[in-house]
Amino acid sequence: MSEKRQQEVTNPLAIAKLLGPSNPKLDHLIRFLNSVRGTDKVLMFIQYWSKIVIWFLQRRSPTLKTASTAISLIQRIQNFSGPVSDFRILLRYYGLLPMVQYMNYLEYNQPASKLSLTIERLQNWANVIYYPLEHIYWLGAHQVIPISEEKTNKIGMWSCRFWAAYVILEYGRLAEQYKNLRKKETGLLKRIKAGDIETHEDPEAEMASIKAERTSMIINTCINTGYLPLTIHWSLERSSFPDVLVGVFGGFASVFQIYSAWNAVA
Repeated sequence: MSEKRQQEVTNPLAIAKLLGPSNPKLDHLIRFLNSVRGTDKVLMFIQYWSKIVIWFLQRRSPTLKTASTAISLIQRIQNFSGPVSDFRILLRYYGLLPMVQYMNYLEYNQPASKLSLTIERLQNWANVIYYPLEHIYWLGAHQVIPISEEKTNKIGMWSCRFWAAYVILEYGRLAEQYKNLRKKETGLLKRIKAGDIETHEDPEAEMASIKAERTSMIINTCINTGYLPLTIHWSLERSSFPDVLVGVFGGFASVFQIYSAWNAVA
């Protein structure tokens, strides 16, 4: 056996050669995980789907050899998902800055519809109030700042109410987006049929842009639908919403969030 071949056999890292000199999928995955958004959505998936796993284990515990085995496993999952949830809140420490940036952008790049502009302005204000309240809630819950448990819980509840307001307004924004998109698509199809296309125009590219916007709108609708029951649940002083459904709706939203974040770093 040649010396080079011998080195390959004894070097366990040589298996990396199987990936080839270039691996676009691996590069894409690294870009995705290196982004704050990508990491957050993976952690979101873990946070919510762990609730479903716990529910499943609780239902199966009588069939296991010992109930203590299931209890031990459930506790370990909870011990992991708790810090994951905390870390996701910490990742949002800079959340106000993009809001300020987008508020500035919105005023200089206003949407065609006045209703859309009003909705987005209200959404921005909802977020401007939501983020500080969430941060104060987290600091109070971890006794970083001296706030009573009662006040901490009220602050957390009010932060979720403003989040709920954003989510509800999002349906209005999506409806306006759909209305404008349909109008744009109909106008383009009419111009194509009539042959009224300027030489500098690319109708195929315009149609592809419309389809991409429609896909994005559908994904955002799915995400919003996953968030809606959660925001209402956390906005109520007393809610009978079961934890497993928190996992179901949050897990549903997390799948589409990962899909959206993955495409954003393509």
